[in-house]
Amino acid sequence: MAVNETVKYGIIGVGMMGREHLINLHHLRTQGVVVVCIADPHLPSQQLALELAQSFDWPLKVFSGHQELLDSGLCDVVVVSSPNMTHYQILMDILNHPKPHHVLVEKPLCTTVADCRKVVNAARKRPDMLVQVGLEYRYMPPVAKLIEIVKGGTLGQVKMVAIREHRFPFLVKVNNWNRFNSNTGGTLVEKCCHFFDLMRLFAGANPVRMMASGAMDVNHKDEIYDGKVPDIIDNAYVIVEFDNGARGMLDLCMFAEGSKNEQEISVVGHTGKGEAFVPESIVRFGSRMEGRDGVQTLKAENRLIKYEGLHHGSSYLEHLNFLSAIRVKGAKTPAVDLNDGLISVAMGVAAQLSIQKGRFVNIEEVLDEHNC
Repeated sequence: MAVNETVKYGIIGVGMMGREHLINLHHLRTQGVVVVCIADPHLPSQQLALELAQSFDWPLKVFSGHQELLDSGLCDVVVVSSPNMTHYQILMDILNHPKPHHVLVEKPLCTTVADCRKVVNAARKRPDMLVQVGLEYRYMPPVAKLIEIVKGGTLGQVKMVAIREHRFPFLVKVNNWNRFNSNTGGTLVEKCCHFFDLMRLFAGANPVRMMASGAMDVNHKDEIYDGKVPDIIDNAYVIVEFDNGARGMLDLCMFAEGSKNEQEISVVGHTGKGEAFVPESIVRFGSRMEGRDGVQTLKAENRLIKYEGLHHGSSYLEHLNFLSAIRVKGAKTPAVDLNDGLISVAMGVAAQLSIQKGRFVNIEEVLDEHNC
């Protein structure tokens, strides 16, 4: 694709996150980006997206189904931001379509490891298409700065990664689809695939086994949908052991609105320690040699960000990076590939299984083709 050629986008699923993508892409309009079509069976979501696009002076073709959008041939790139349980079929339809479309798919890649594997296998047959998974937390400025510090060797060999997310409950989504494990894959897949992805990145390794404890203790207990009470957990502790000897720990609480920071990340190597705080956007790092007095504090910023949005500018940077990969296709692979998407889901599934079984779960148990 020529560097100055306009890249035409279609968005499948224009609920809250789909509209967030629409706004981010509008902020990339000077980079030769335009959204030309959307697909969503939910009329109120269609209407809200249309109103947004009209305010941007972007005429949109509206489809009720993703297949019609693909068949229209209107776009080069598709953003998949529909509910989790729809990802698998939509991705397979995109990958099997005669016209190639590059794809940015929201996390999680799919809700099960088996479906993720089928998508990975289908994508191997389409070298004419780039597929990136929306694990954008790595682009948040304080997280990106901590990744840079870790990869630069400042902390030595990483031994421990601890991530705390203390936040508000899950938001209300279209038809309350996110209240049930069967739709989301479970909280540790839906929400925490972000953090498992970051742990792999910091540790520079793959998971071997996982242990988790969690429950639905506070949120959603008084809600009923079609006669059913939600079953998504709202808090958990998860321990991860990696193949290079590093360990990870996740501390999740979704009834912790009284928190200064939503995410706190600590990475400890054999010679130093680094921390990142979101949304304060602070990074701290120090060495064992210099001790407490030598700890440095930085305010993390990225001047490329033109729109902060719901995720502190990370979605904007994600789109910027994906656009660059599309323009130089063949010379650059997506920053977050399908294997990253698969492993982050497998880690969430293993953690959910550990809670259910009350024991350590080897990652091979969930990755094993025969069990999928």
